[in-house]
Amino acid sequence: QVPLVESGGGLVQAGGSLRLSCAASGRTYSTYTMAWFRQIPGKEREFVAGISWTGSTTYYADSVKGRFTISRDSAKNMVDLQMNSLKPEDTAVYYCASAGRPFTYGSEWYGVASYAYWGQGTQVTVSS
Repeated sequence: QVPLVESGGGLVQAGGSLRLSCAASGRTYSTYTMAWFRQIPGKEREFVAGISWTGSTTYYADSVKGRFTISRDSAKNMVDLQMNSLKPEDTAVYYCASAGRPFTYGSEWYGVASYAYWGQGTQVTVSS
């Protein structure tokens, strides 16, 4: 098990900003590749952003490019998601995920099945 604990969710007006944080514990290799997903009721969990162990590689969903930034402090086993210019359609439960391994193919980043460990989620609500 790799406990992942998210924090930083809340209610914000459209155009505002929020910063989500994910604290991971456990063996270092367990957090090689980390990502943020989000989910609204009745829909599948969707990829938001991902980051490699060194932080040199990042991936973003098209819907958040230019507005969200993922970063990590590997020494502290923490991953953050800075969310700017928030829109009502960003409203969702946001989950931190860890793959436990480095990825080989770009397509691996986007799949729920690629990630072995998940946090409990944090609610983000953007009002119009």
